[in-house]
Amino acid sequence: METGISDSKILQFLSGKGPDEELFAEADRIRRENYGDAVYLRGLIEFTNYCKNNCYYCGIRAGNTRLDRYRLDQETILECCRTGYALGFRTFVLQGGEDPFFTDDRLCGIVSEIHGRYPDCAITLSVGERSRESYQRLFNAGARRYLLRHEAASADLYRTLHPAEMILANRKRCLYDLKEIGYQVGAGLMVGAPGQTLEHLIEDLHFLQRLQPDMIGIGPYLRHADTPLGRSSASCAQGLEKSQKLQLTLRLLAVLRIMFPYALIPATTALGTIEHNGRELGLKAGANVVMPNLSPVDVREQYELYDNKICTGEESAQCRSCLELRVMSAGYRIVTDIGDVKCH
Repeated sequence: METGISDSKILQFLSGKGPDEELFAEADRIRRENYGDAVYLRGLIEFTNYCKNNCYYCGIRAGNTRLDRYRLDQETILECCRTGYALGFRTFVLQGGEDPFFTDDRLCGIVSEIHGRYPDCAITLSVGERSRESYQRLFNAGARRYLLRHEAASADLYRTLHPAEMILANRKRCLYDLKEIGYQVGAGLMVGAPGQTLEHLIEDLHFLQRLQPDMIGIGPYLRHADTPLGRSSASCAQGLEKSQKLQLTLRLLAVLRIMFPYALIPATTALGTIEHNGRELGLKAGANVVMPNLSPVDVREQYELYDNKICTGEESAQCRSCLELRVMSAGYRIVTDIGDVKCH
């Protein structure tokens, strides 16, 4: 199987008509060729569950009135970093909804303080769509990585997942602005989203080939009961059963590793939520990043993008220890350096 994998071959594998064993073995060979058995830690800090948007699939959407909202102040965020640093984390991921409270001044102040206290650490942001000027200010403050899933490269599918005021062209504009500024950029999508077809996934792969992101995050679509898609019968997502959705996600992970040998690809919490050993299976399919939660335990249940999210009750040390054992059981090893992306 060559890196220049054809659309027809991809469709064959995604549909289950190609041997999964061959696909996963090739993906693992390529990840080991580029990264060995290393799995990189990213300390996740979910610092606000306020969001101005009303995405139809997301549990922290503005229209969800049943959710208890929270914001972490700067000192609490810095305490999360202190805890994480002591546990060996050298990358901190600040993730939150698109919360207008966190203006450029506030967010730049937080980023600058983290950068000043932990200059040997990488700071990753995942705070949605902002202006180019905002991205530049955050870069100047010390952020060097940015995660922004494109969610769907098809404009038609994107419209079924988002309200009218959210436009795919703007999401793509953000991603290209981030690249031009100099960030290491992460894009990605949900697998098995309502209305998504294999042809849509091919369109996603074509977009990713054009973008050439440094990081690619995918995970299975998981419903949230207090969202329009979660309440809709269409949320069955093409009638995919849990096992089918898991297998499709793993196949796509493997295809991504083959197409993007250099990429940093996480085995996501959503994988571990849909199946108890989902993250281990993701690693064996080519993923090489895990993201333990450093957020305070008392707010983790409130950052509820989907139902039944795992690890909401674990202390940070427990979460890291548990993941290290899981990574070892899959045949890999945790490394604590910042894990820069390989050249491409």
